[in-house]
Amino acid sequence: MNLETLGWGPFFEAEFTEYKDEGYAVGRVSLEHKRLYRVLTESDEVLAEVSGKYRFHATERGDFPSVGDWVVLSVRPEEGKATIHATLSRKSKFSRKVAGNTTEEQIVAANVDVVFIVAALNADFNVRRLERYILTTWESGANPVIVLSKADLCENIADKVREVELIAMGVPIHVVSVETMLGIDELQGYIKPGKTIALLGSSGVGKSTLINYFAGKEMLKTGSIRTDDDKGRHTTTHRELLVLDQGGILIDTPGMRELQLWEAEAGLSQGFADVEELASQCKFRDCRHNAEPGCAVRQAIENGDLDEKRYESYVKLQKELAYFERKEDKYLELEERDKWKKLTMEQRRKKLK
Repeated sequence: MNLETLGWGPFFEAEFTEYKDEGYAVGRVSLEHKRLYRVLTESDEVLAEVSGKYRFHATERGDFPSVGDWVVLSVRPEEGKATIHATLSRKSKFSRKVAGNTTEEQIVAANVDVVFIVAALNADFNVRRLERYILTTWESGANPVIVLSKADLCENIADKVREVELIAMGVPIHVVSVETMLGIDELQGYIKPGKTIALLGSSGVGKSTLINYFAGKEMLKTGSIRTDDDKGRHTTTHRELLVLDQGGILIDTPGMRELQLWEAEAGLSQGFADVEELASQCKFRDCRHNAEPGCAVRQAIENGDLDEKRYESYVKLQKELAYFERKEDKYLELEERDKWKKLTMEQRRKKLK
């Protein structure tokens, strides 16, 4: 397997130059499990851990390798193991806030070219959730593609497509069904040698089923539809990078019913360009879009040109980002304090030696 097959290119080559001159190898993370990594290299697949120096200098979760990352290695081929010394800069990364009250970044997939945002056309269909996925994908640096799956289970496909079109301006939308083969050929067109596609969406929307189809074999477990609520069963429990025999790389991810934003300021502007364009037309620059005279946003809502629920979603996401930004400032302050504490301790150890 050559590096180009794994997604290698000039961007990473330039990053790797200094390490290559020192005799290091490079590989791509295909699986992560409790700080153990399965890494694909030119010659083999190895099990790797980060070095002690790497671990010492990593100040936050996002500093550690993630699925899709290119990492610098010293390989022990006779053991099938390796040590990770560095992670190359990421061309793109899809991040979210970790679950719970902790203000910390979780990188879902790195160095992705295209994100298939998969949403099932059954009882689990949720336009507001799709909005979050779209703006987070724009922020990641990858290109979003909406995949409306399980079309064979939906009787009002056209209505749901219209709902998605209202919130996904400029984003390709594909209606698919693996059961009937509807739309599958169109998706196949995105899968190209060396290109990485991440499949993201809630549990049971059919991500693993799509991957198995493109792979031509059952590489991942799939679940049946639950009869009590018409929703899919959760099957994927970890993120995994898979290289297809015919070329192309797919990253399967666990279902994310709740997607809390991490950084999405640019994505918010791109995903809600219609709302921000209207806001720029308001009479007053500091218009709050409540009852101010000359408010273009309120006028559009009253005229039916802007869905009020979409505007409410925009406001909610703005508030969420502002809240996490305030928490992140406190987190960074503590992180900086911890970093200097580590450096002080290291200096003391050196003096004792």
